[in-house]
Amino acid sequence: MDSSIGGYFELELPVREEYHNNALRLNTGRNAFEYVLRAKKYKKVYLPFYTCDAMLEPINKLGIDYEFYHIDQSFRPVFDFSSIRQEDVFVYNNYFGICDEQTREIAAQCKNLIIDNSQAFYSKPIKGVDTIYSPRKFFGVPDGSYLYTDKLISNQFERDLSFQRFEHLLGRADRNADEFYNIYRKNDDSLCNQPIKLMSKITHMMLSSIDYNTIAYKRKYHFNLFHSQLQNKNSLYIDIDLSTVPMTYPLLLSNGKQIKEYLIKNKIYVPTYWPNIKKRLSENCIEAEFVDNLICIPIDQRLTVDNISYILKLLDT
Repeated sequence: MDSSIGGYFELELPVREEYHNNALRLNTGRNAFEYVLRAKKYKKVYLPFYTCDAMLEPINKLGIDYEFYHIDQSFRPVFDFSSIRQEDVFVYNNYFGICDEQTREIAAQCKNLIIDNSQAFYSKPIKGVDTIYSPRKFFGVPDGSYLYTDKLISNQFERDLSFQRFEHLLGRADRNADEFYNIYRKNDDSLCNQPIKLMSKITHMMLSSIDYNTIAYKRKYHFNLFHSQLQNKNSLYIDIDLSTVPMTYPLLLSNGKQIKEYLIKNKIYVPTYWPNIKKRLSENCIEAEFVDNLICIPIDQRLTVDNISYILKLLDT
């Protein structure tokens, strides 16, 4: 803690309450995953094929055995839960923040479970289920994660420092996204192979300053605007309750790959999750279809109704 008095001012932000104020605060989502693997001493991990390669980092670091499983078109696991042993753990992603129902179903069937809510910041944890959150998927922060777990590690972890990871955030605010995209990617890369640390003071401060209710309202409103116009075209059946706060609007089209290219050409930056997984997939599985043709349309708090009208117009051309 800085004991200095007077002098120049630091960054000032409003003080509100964190959304996940009862969780452990760590430096990255993959390290929250590593924390659970270390604390519970699992010997084997079942992972979805459709997930970020970053999830393999702590598994390989700890030398744990792992196996991939498939999901279906409604993001439900194609899996026999009776095969899980006491020393095994099953990981499920709450895809795009719209799979709360699936997480509840799995929690009722699977004792050793980790829910990856990296794409579902607003989804509440299920009691007794280890749950991971990655706030930078929803807000302008450079790092940080939240973890709910009932098994703590006694280690005294060092606190992370984040002040050198702000260039892309400040640059986009001052200039434009294109100019700082490579810096953003460099920041992402810098989070690889980091030891488990506590969340930095500045990231904690930023996450304590956010108007979570307003952002949740905007995301739900934007999602519903897109869904009202696109559900008849969408090959995904989406049925969510009023409490759900999605990360994105997932639109599955047979020509989704071409549509993504067209949107990006028009500066609508839609991500592709996760292209690297195709090296371990057959071409006719649903995960490969998601990589190629799932369009993840932004619905975040920065959008305006005019932005949404423009995107819908592009999708209709």
